[in-house]
Parts: sequence; structure tokens; C-alpha cells
Amino acid sequence: MIELTVLGAGPAYTARPGAVGAAYLLQHGSDAIVLDLGQGAFTNLAGAIEPSLLRGIAISHLHPDHFIDLVSLRHYLRWDFDPSRRVRVVGPSALEARLDALHDQPGFAAASLDIEGLAGRDHVAMASFDLEARLVRHTDESYGFRVTAGDGPGLVYSGDCGDADTLRPLIHPGDTLLSEASYGIDHVAPGSEHLNAYDVGRLAAATGAGRVLVTHLLMGHDRDATASAARELAGVEVDVVDPGDRFSI
Repeated sequence: MIELTVLGAGPAYTARPGAVGAAYLLQHGSDAIVLDLGQGAFTNLAGAIEPSLLRGIAISHLHPDHFIDLVSLRHYLRWDFDPSRRVRVVGPSALEARLDALHDQPGFAAASLDIEGLAGRDHVAMASFDLEARLVRHTDESYGFRVTAGDGPGLVYSGDCGDADTLRPLIHPGDTLLSEASYGIDHVAPGSEHLNAYDVGRLAAATGAGRVLVTHLLMGHDRDATASAARELAGVEVDVVDPGDRFSI
């Protein structure tokens, strides 16, 4: 069984108090990994586990609300231990260069992070977790993930996605679908490459997802209406998640 703790579920901007960028802690036995690490998420990560014990981090794409707190993690690993510690990170091919560019310092990321590109890799083993990665439509290199640990249903995480059909190959019947629905029950802004509640509900129904967890809701969009619309189409339990929420997968 995988235990999911929501560290952050916020989008790039919001007026919602306590919102934190995308970050999801998965634990199986003594192993722990994180999917995304957006703005403000390091604080919640450090409150949940010792960050240096993570067996890996998977970054879905290179928008700051999904990766920027790797900077905080890097500083913590580099300066809070003697000798410094390291954590493995997998993500888009330009991730290391992007982190280095933030500080205009070649080798900045490599000081504490072991970064691997996901391009051309369908599966990545992280301790007792198996991570399946698929390209989805959002940026030039954006990924959705399916995470399993042994037999049984998995967790499918959409990252940010502008076409629900690109997530279909990841979802097995009974899986928990953790999906963005940035625009709630409203039309998706042209060119934004996101989903709404109807996209998510139809996706869950078509793939046989066992549960839906909605995340990354933009400010101004009604949470209850979003959950209700997705639930009506999906035919399964739907929750809009917040930091601190915990679920068993």
C-alpha cells in the first residue's frame, strides 16, 4: 500500500491562504519519494519527513510551481550536513541547466542533486517504487506519472496537462487518479494547456479509475462545484485536495 500525503496542491498563482505549489509525498514502508516540488513545498516536506532520506523526486515539467523548491532542497542538503548529502531527481532533460541558470552558476544543482533526464525512459525504479512516465501535452517536455509499489492499484499523477487523452495509457482500472482541473467547471483558456472538471471526470470514467483526487485549481473556481461535476461523470469518489491531506492507495 502506498501512503500519499499532499504537501502542496496550488497552481502558479492563487489568493487561497496556505496554498503551496504542487508536491506529493509517497511512502511505502521505509521508502519515500516526491512527485514535484513547487513553491513553498520544502517547508511541508521537512515537516513530514527528513528530506535527505528521500529515495527520489520526479519532476513533471519545468514550470516553477512544480520544481522551484528544488533550490531550497539543494541548499539544505549542501549546507546543513557535513559531509553534504544528496538526493536523486528525475525529470525533463533541461532541469539541471534550468536550476544552474537560476543562480548563473554552472554546477549549482550537481552540488547536491543527482539529476537524470526522463527522455526515452518509460520506467524508472526508485527503491520499492516503480515510476512509469509518459509525455503529456503541456510544455515541450511534460510528463504524467503512474507510481506503483508491488501488486495492486497505482497512483496516476497528471502533472499539468492540456489533453486528457494523453493520460489514458497510464491509467489502469482501479487506480487513483490525481489530476489537475485548473479551470474547475469553466472553459479552459485557449493556449493554457490545462484541464477542467469535465475532462477529468470523462477520463476517469473511460479508464475505470477507482478514485479521483482533484488538484491545481486556479483561484476563483468553485471547489465544491468542481468535485460535483467530476463526480457525476466519473461515477466514483472525487475530492479536491489540500496540503496535509492523506490517502491510502
